[in-house]
Amino acid sequence: MKSRIIVSVAVLAMILMLGAGCAKKKVEAEPMAQPATSEKAGETVKGEDMEAAAKKKAMQAAMDTITNERIYFDFDKFELKAESKTVLAKKAELLKKYPAFKVLIEGHCDERGTEEYNLGLGEKRAKVAMEFLVIQGVDVSRLKIVSYGEERPTCTEKTESCWSKNRRDEFKVF
Repeated sequence: MKSRIIVSVAVLAMILMLGAGCAKKKVEAEPMAQPATSEKAGETVKGEDMEAAAKKKAMQAAMDTITNERIYFDFDKFELKAESKTVLAKKAELLKKYPAFKVLIEGHCDERGTEEYNLGLGEKRAKVAMEFLVIQGVDVSRLKIVSYGEERPTCTEKTESCWSKNRRDEFKVF
């Protein structure tokens, strides 16, 4: 009998506790602070994602600058012009900022001269650009050269203005 009373009291206590926990009062939570966001092509980019996206965009812009800016040479020459040195100095700064970039420097020539001569001249043009970048502080292990001689012209007309476009170094990031 005593145990029955204890069990009844325990059950009654549990019912009271459960009933007290079920209040019908509506509790309003304060809104939580949201991280900075930006809409991008229909999706939300959060704070850290925005920073990563900005870094990726800057890296792509640097890669584009290195790749898109060519340097040009005079006929039968491999000496750097003043404007070529300016372009190469800009490339060197970007390469120092992004040490993961490796660059292939391609030497090109116009169609005048023998194939062998133009391959040699294209190599000298690529080497002089590489040496300039190394002097500016770019590690030589990040640079490779190749000569295409007259094999890959950008212009095929038989004019001086066309030939001058073919006497160039191009840069490929890999």
